[in-house]
Order: sequence, then structure tokens, then C-alpha cells
Amino acid sequence: MSSSSVDFVLGRLITLLQNEASSLLRVPDEIREMKILLQNMRSFFVDADRVRAGSQIQKVWVNNVRELAYEVEDVIDEFTYHENKRQQWRRAKLQDINKRMTSITERAHQFGVQQLDERGTTSHYDPNWKNRLSESSLFFKDDDLVGIKKAQHELLGWLMAEEPRRTVITVVGMGGSGKTTLVANTFNKQSVKRHFEFCTWVTVSQQYAIEELFRSIAKDIYNQTTGDVLMQVDTITYRGLVETLVQFLQSRRYLVVLDDVWSIHLWQEINIAFPEGMSGSRVVVTTRREDVVPCQSGFVSHVHRIQPLRMNDAWELFCKKAFPNGLGGSRRVDVFKEVDNRVEKCHDNLAWELSNNPSLEIMKTISMLSYHDLPFQLKQCFLYCSLFPEDYGIKRKRIMRLWMAEGFLESVNDVQPEAVAESYLMELISRSLVQVTDRNEFGRPNEFKMHDLIQDFALSIAKEEKFLAACNGDKGVEDEGIHRYSVRVKDEELAAGNGTSQLRSLIIFVVDESSKFNKLPSGLKLLRLLDLEKAPIDEVPSEFGDLFNLRYLNMSRTQVKKLPKSIGKLFNLQSLLLKFTKIKKLPNEIVKLQNLRHLCAFYLLKIELRDIMTDVKSIDVSPDICKIKSLQVLHIVRVTSELLIKLEKMEQLRRIGLDGLTEADEEHLCNSIQRMQHLHYLWLSSQPQFELKLDALPSAPPYLERLFLIGKLGKVPHRFNTLLNLKHLSLQGSQLGEDAISHIQTLPNLVRLSLGLNAFEGEHLCFVEGFKKLQRLELNDLWELTEIVIENGVMPGLELLTVLRCKELRRLPYGWEHQSHLKKVRLYDVSSELVESICGKGTDHLPTKPHILLTRTDEDEAEIESKWVHQILN
Repeated sequence: MSSSSVDFVLGRLITLLQNEASSLLRVPDEIREMKILLQNMRSFFVDADRVRAGSQIQKVWVNNVRELAYEVEDVIDEFTYHENKRQQWRRAKLQDINKRMTSITERAHQFGVQQLDERGTTSHYDPNWKNRLSESSLFFKDDDLVGIKKAQHELLGWLMAEEPRRTVITVVGMGGSGKTTLVANTFNKQSVKRHFEFCTWVTVSQQYAIEELFRSIAKDIYNQTTGDVLMQVDTITYRGLVETLVQFLQSRRYLVVLDDVWSIHLWQEINIAFPEGMSGSRVVVTTRREDVVPCQSGFVSHVHRIQPLRMNDAWELFCKKAFPNGLGGSRRVDVFKEVDNRVEKCHDNLAWELSNNPSLEIMKTISMLSYHDLPFQLKQCFLYCSLFPEDYGIKRKRIMRLWMAEGFLESVNDVQPEAVAESYLMELISRSLVQVTDRNEFGRPNEFKMHDLIQDFALSIAKEEKFLAACNGDKGVEDEGIHRYSVRVKDEELAAGNGTSQLRSLIIFVVDESSKFNKLPSGLKLLRLLDLEKAPIDEVPSEFGDLFNLRYLNMSRTQVKKLPKSIGKLFNLQSLLLKFTKIKKLPNEIVKLQNLRHLCAFYLLKIELRDIMTDVKSIDVSPDICKIKSLQVLHIVRVTSELLIKLEKMEQLRRIGLDGLTEADEEHLCNSIQRMQHLHYLWLSSQPQFELKLDALPSAPPYLERLFLIGKLGKVPHRFNTLLNLKHLSLQGSQLGEDAISHIQTLPNLVRLSLGLNAFEGEHLCFVEGFKKLQRLELNDLWELTEIVIENGVMPGLELLTVLRCKELRRLPYGWEHQSHLKKVRLYDVSSELVESICGKGTDHLPTKPHILLTRTDEDEAEIESKWVHQILN
């Protein structure tokens, strides 16, 4: 019985009742009784989820409670709404709900719903089926497998290496991705069997007893040494088992496979039985979680992350299953086209099939084991990710702010909710439930997505539990008791559905960029979250001022030019995102939003490439914005002398962007920055005719990681060497001389360096030492640059080199192709001589502004030496 959404609603209601106590003083008895009943129900759901009870009576009971819990949430929201509107409210509604809650609780006892134990309602469940399924992989034939050659080559290299220390190899991947199959096929190879003196395979799974795991290995020891299993093994104590394993393995080169590991505590428990030694022993762990084997001294560690099958391999596997006797006389291309059409149709119906087709039950169960293993507070966060379209790149900050607005986050003492949200996301990533598609220069996830199959599973669960749903805009929002919807809109407006008034969260995705969608349906008065990013709207909804319950408003990349004064009524708003809009000024009423944490607003003047920030302009805000003490992010605003003075009181800021600075602003600016001891991100831009002065800054904020300085500097700022934690430095229009690089190279943790818009004045850009951790070097619009020199041993970790519009540059740095970690070189609108040095003569066919991408690829999987290839991008 999956009851995560019910538990979440109940937990949220209990918190809501506590937080809204001051507003609900007129109905104290009803509120007190409701809270007690909710706490009792929640306790039941914790137990039910633990044993995964699944009788029909329990499912009906859960559905009843879910519907009632949502109704309670509606009542509280309605009550608060009417209080806000200064209208009367009757307590009869709450009394009626309490009676129904009591009745449901009594029926639970009457039908024995709450009599839960580890056996009762789950006696039909066979806990060993997963073990048998995993171990059956040991008997797959090589002919049945495809796409494992490269991964197996890496695995064999680690297993057979001359490294004498015990080595732990972790194979990580989502459920059903082929971890066990890969390891089993490698484990069975005769070369592996001959290399090790003792090999054993142990299936761990979610429920395990450490003594039984030790006992299984001990039986293998007796079986492989004496050809028999002593009956006494079953009676040996824990201490005896550990002594037996250590004594036997101490002097031998052993290989132990721990398949399907879930618990982060297993390694601590089992490590004691695997002697470290210097015999070249290996332990292989397959898991859906990256954190099951800790990084510690005493052993060498490797991690292999399972990748999806390439298209050719997927096609080969399909043909093996669908056409065991070959394609006959059919042409491969014709068959592929027909298969592609049918697969697309099957995928469109997959969500329905998952809920109704019994033959898919085992696939669904395997894939969703990771979901069921999640703690309660993470289940709704995982399901929430399924709101985004298939293959959609979900931004880290966007999902974190959405979770915060939804109330998904636990309240942890002295921990910012943003940090809690990020820990949730990292947990989902480590459990292979979502896949990282892009990381920033710090290695943190920038963007991720859900695997198509996992998303379909999540959507089927979420809709069944009435937690959320995704729909097409032409059908409108249906009245199904679901509070969260994502809507894909193709036409001019979202169709009005029966369920609009029940909405608490609405995310709009416009499918067609030429769509003229510009209108939202009416009746959204209780909305908590509204995300309109990229929607082609040019004005805010007419009901804007009535959305008192709104926590999150995203209108980034829309055509909106102005916000109404009624924004001051949205006193619950936490995140206001207005990036790349046409808004140039925020109304003064913005200062009334005392719960605002994130204000990200700047307008788009002109842009050619998305990563060039100089075409982004700040907005005007009232200096009283500094009265919002909850504000964590303020980016990007145009400064005034009054704002800079008041800014000194905003010590809590973690991210700030200021534009329009002058030389006269130096003292107040530096005083303000000095007080921001939690600052991680700083973006400063001066007016074109003024220098950007920072010499009055005694020392940089200790946690500063990103620094963007736009404007003339003349020289590197004073105390620049105190930026010990700086990882990303971007300088634009700085007009620095050749000696500037000697100051930058001293920054010990710099990972990304961007020099743009004549940030460097000179013909020769020389990197002679330092930059030990640099991974990305970006050079754009350096008009005088003719030569780049990177001395041998400098930037040993460089992975990406980008050169944009450096028209005088005739060639790439000498020896660039030998940078061992360099993966990509990106060139855009560069000189024809530079293009010819890479592509050869005869470049007349190239675009006026060629975009060339050089990538390092392995021509042969078994070869170590890499080669460079280039492609022309329009």
C-alpha cells in the first residue's frame, strides 16, 4: 500500500494547524480534535508503509483518508482566504469533517485495518523473489548480452590490476539498468576465476541479516575447499563466523561480490570480515545508491556508473528478442522505421499499461523498489519531478524552490531550507532515481532529468494517489481531486476544466514556441505555486492580487513588461523569478513581501549567446527592499546611493547582483559586502564611464565562490589574494594588463575563469604557472589577442576551452591537443586563419560566423590513445 501522499498531507496539515493557530482561534475545540485525529492517522500510515500492506480493505481506507485529508487542507486554505478577505466563516464545516474523521477511524478498528504486522496482510509476498532474479543473471550466456564490452573492459582492468591493496569496485545504476548482468558476466569469466583463489557471490537486497550474509560466505568456503558444507555452519555464532572468514581470507586473494546493496550501514557491518592485506583482493558492490561504500583510507575505490544503451546496441538487443531467427528478406531500414512507429505508440500508452497490464507488474516492482525505499519526506519530492515533460532538463535551483513553496521540506534547526532541499536532491541522485545531465564548475548538479520509464512509473503512482497529474491544455484541468497539475499548452489558452478551482500548483509548458497562449483560467484563488517560465504571456493574470496564498511565482523568459501594484498583497510569496523578462522596474509595493527569500529579476536588452551576461540589464527597485530580512537572493538591481547605505543591514544575503556602480560608491559598497559573511555569489557592474572600485574592501567574504566583475578595473583589486574559496571568476571590460594573470594564478581553488569584452588588453596571454584546479577557460571579445601560451604543467585539469569572437587569434595554444584532461574546444566567430588551422583549406562553404566544436573521442574502446574530431555547428 503506497501511502506517501496521504502521510505528506497529514503531516502538512498538522504543521499547518500549528502555524495557523493565531488565525483559527475562533474554532479552538475543532482544531484541537482535528489535530489529534490527524496524528493518529499519520501513525497508522507510517506503520502501513513500513510493511507495505496491500489488502483491498486497507486500500479503500487509505483512499477515504486521502480524500478527507485533501478536504481538510481545502477548508484551512478557504478559512484563511476568507479571513484575509474579512468575511464571516462558519465552524460547522470543521465540525462535520471531525465527525467524518472519527467515523473513518472507527471503521478502521471495525474491519481490522490497523492490525498490521510483518506477516498479516503481506503473507502473499515472497521476499526471496528478488534474490532469485538477481542470481539468475549468473547463468546468462554471452550471446544474450549486448552493449557491455566497454564497461566490462573497465571492470576487468580494475579486477586484474597489479594493485596489491584491497580494492572496492562499486557499480551504480538505476533499477533494471543491467548492473547485476554486467557484474555476473564478468564474475563468470574463466580469467577471473583463475586470477582469484576464492570467489563468492552474495545477494544482499533491502532486508538482510548480517549473520546470514556471513553464513552464506562461510558455506561457500567449505564447499570450495572440502566439497561439502558442514552442518555446524548453521549453528556457528556471529563471532565464530567472523573468525572463520578472517582466518580463511587473510592469506588469500579473494573476490567477493555483494549484489543489490541498499543500506549505507552494510559496509560498516561487513567490512570487518574482509581482511585488507596486500594480496590483490577485490570487493564488487552493485547498488542503486552511490553512498553505500564510504570513501576512507585502507582500500582503493573505483566507481562505474551504468550508462544507457547506445542506439545501435538497443536495436541489436531488440532484434535478438523480436527476431530470434533473423530479419529474413526484410530490409533493416524498413523494419527499423516500422518498429520505431510502434514503439512510440506503445510509449504513449505506457502509463495506462503500467496500471492495468499484469504482465508489467514485475518490471514496475523492480523499477520502483528505489521509490519504496525512500523516507517519507523524499517520496513526494521524487514524485514531484514527474510533473516536468519527458526528457525535460530540470534546473537544480528551480526544483529546490518549488519544493520549498510546496512545503515539502523538513524544518531543521539552524539549517537553511535551501540546504535541506539540496540534500534531498542529492539523495535522489545518489539513489539513481534521477539522472544528472549537467554539472557546474563545482561538480554540483546544474540540471537533471528523469528516465522515461521511471517517470511513467512515478506518474502512475502520483495520479493513483491523487498527488499530481500532467495533462494537455486542450482538455483542461479535470475535477479529480488533484491539487497539482502541469499543463502542456499548444494553442492560445488553457481550456477551462472542472477542476480549476481546486488547484494549488500550476506549471505551464508551452509546446509550440509560436503559440499565442496568453491567458490563464479563472478561479485560481487558492493557488500556492504558479510557474509560467517561457510562456508567451505579456501581462499577469487578472486575479493576480487575490492570490494571497502564492508562495512561488515564476515568469522568467516571458513577455511581461510590468507588475501591478497588487503584488504587495502576496505576503506569503517566497520566490519571485523575473529573469529575461521585459520588466525594467518593480513597484514599490514589493517591499511588503516580508516572506520573500529569492528575488531574481533582470531584463533582456540583446543577447547572441546565452552565456554572455553583458546583454542583461538590471531593474529598478525601491531602496526599502532592504527591509525584507528574509531575503537570501537579490539579483540584479540598479543601485542608488540610498540603496547602498541601506544595504549594509542585509547581512543575511547569500547572493547579490548590483548594477550601475560609480567610483563614488566604493566606500558604502565595500562596507556592505564586508558585512555579508554568508555571501557565496557576487555580481558587480559599473556604469561605462566609471571605474569599478573595490580597494576599500578589507577582506573578501570568507565563503565567496563566484565573482563577476563587469567594468573597468585598471588593476586587480586590493586583497584579491584573500579569495581563498573562489571557484568561478568572470571579468568583463576590465582592461587589465599582462601582469593581471600573475594575481589570478594565485587563487588556489579556481575552477573556472572567464575573460570577456576586452577584460585583458594585450596581444600575448601567457599562463606560466598556477591554475592547478582550473577546468574551464573562456575567452571572448579579446580584440587585441593574437597568441595564447599555456606552459607545460599549467592547468593540468583543463577540460573545456572556449574562444568566442577573438578575431586576431590565429591559432590555438601550442600543445593544446596534448592537455590530457581536455575534452572539448569550442570556437565561435573566430578568424579564418584559425578555422583553416583546424578544418584545413577551402573554408568558403562555412557560415559567416562559424561555430566549431572540437571533441576528443576514443576511436576504439580498447585503445587508450584518443583522437580529435571537429564538427561545424550553425
